[in-house]
Amino acid sequence: AMTVPAAWDAGAPMNVDPSVLTGVALACRDSERLRFSYTAADGHETEREVEPHRVVSLGRRWYLVCYDLDRHDWRSFRLDRLSSPRGTGARFRPREPPAPDAAAFVRARIEDLWSVHDVEVLVDAPAETVSARIGRWATVEEAGAGRCRVRLATDSLDWVAFALGVVGAGFQVVSPPELLDHVHD
Repeated sequence: AMTVPAAWDAGAPMNVDPSVLTGVALACRDSERLRFSYTAADGHETEREVEPHRVVSLGRRWYLVCYDLDRHDWRSFRLDRLSSPRGTGARFRPREPPAPDAAAFVRARIEDLWSVHDVEVLVDAPAETVSARIGRWATVEEAGAGRCRVRLATDSLDWVAFALGVVGAGFQVVSPPELLDHVHD
């Protein structure tokens, strides 16, 4: 009841220690403050105390959405980087989350991290064809006879080059200019 599935289907979720997943979900259910150790992407480890809200399964990852009592703000934490979750015994009155639901909150946080390049490409293929191949990661719009406009935000030009190759059609890079150089390389 405390987990929220989200839509990015990228296969089965990565392995998470069942005791971590269970402990976090129970703290969400019981509205009990939670303490845990967290290792950030750069390897820096911190101790956190939070008011847990929901657990979200998104793509291949599990996330805890919670109110961080040290940062005085809503946060999401990857469960595969979280260790030693322990309830404090202190109950709390659940706060209103800053997004329509926990999955929307996690999606927005991840998209903010990824948005390094705003990409726009004209593809020599119908929007329906392009959307079927890469539409879940991009916005695809008709752009005239047999052409479409593809827009996406990404942190990896490698991924964009791969996605355009999967489409199997000619294309013209509108922006960013470094994508054109990247494709040429």
